[in-house]
Amino acid sequence: MERLERSGRCLRAALARGRLRRRLPVLLLAIAVLGSALKDSDLVPDTPLQNKRNPLNVYFVKVAWAWTLWLLLPFMAVTTYELARSKFLYGRTKSVLLVLRRLGALLVGTAVWYVCTELFIYVENLTGECSLQGKPRQPPRLYASKRECHQDSGVWNGFDISGHCFLLSYCAMMILEEVAVLEALSVDRSSKLRVVINVLFVSLCFLTVIWVFMFLCTALYFHDFSQKLLGVLIGLSAWYGTYRFWYLKPFSPGLPLPNIPLSSKKYSYSR
Repeated sequence: MERLERSGRCLRAALARGRLRRRLPVLLLAIAVLGSALKDSDLVPDTPLQNKRNPLNVYFVKVAWAWTLWLLLPFMAVTTYELARSKFLYGRTKSVLLVLRRLGALLVGTAVWYVCTELFIYVENLTGECSLQGKPRQPPRLYASKRECHQDSGVWNGFDISGHCFLLSYCAMMILEEVAVLEALSVDRSSKLRVVINVLFVSLCFLTVIWVFMFLCTALYFHDFSQKLLGVLIGLSAWYGTYRFWYLKPFSPGLPLPNIPLSSKKYSYSR
C-alpha cells in the first residue's frame, strides 16, 4: 500500500496545475507530424509493433473506449460523490444527482466515439474502390463497401481516417481532464476510500501512457500523414468542444473541477 501511495503521489505531482493537460495536445500533434516524417523516410526499424496483431493493439487499442469507460466510471462516481459531500456539503440525494450528472460525460464520450467511428467508415466506403483479381468468365462487379470487398478477398483502397489517432487522443485528453478532480479532493490517508481512489488513479495514468505510446506506434507504422492528422484533429476537437466549451454551460455534464481554476493551490488531495 505504501508503494501505491508513493506512486499516486508522484503521478499527482506530474499532473499538478494542469501542465500536462495543456501540453499533451501539442505533443500529440508533434508525434503525428514527426512520426509520419520518419515513416515516409523509411527510417523506422521493423518491430513487432508494426504487426496489427500485436497484443497491445488487440487487447487494448481495439477496445480502447471500453478500457477508458471501465476505469473512468468508478473513478468519476467515487471522487464526485466524495467531493460533493466533503467540499460542497451536499446531502446524499444531491450528491447522487451530481454523480449522475457528471457520469453524463461518459454518455457524451460514447456518442462521440460511435458517431465519429461511423463517419470514418462512411468516408472510407464513399471514397474507396476494390482491387480484386478478376475471375474467368465472371463479369466485373462493383463493390459498395469495404466489407463486401473483403468478403471476396479483395483490397479496399479508400481514404481511411485514422480511428486510432482519433480515439487514443480523445481518450487520453478525457482521462487527464477527469483525474484533475484530485486537485480539489481531500481524503484522509488512513481511509480505505483513499486506497480505492489511488488504485483507480494509478490505473488511469498507466492506461494514458499506453494510449500515448500506441499513438506513437500508429504515427510510425500506419496510415498516411493526412489520415493521421485528420484523426488527431477530430479527437482534439471533440475534447475541446466538450471540456473547453459545452461543459462550461449550465445544461451539460459540467467540469470535474467546478469553479476552481487549473492553477488553484487552495485544495489538496492530502491533509
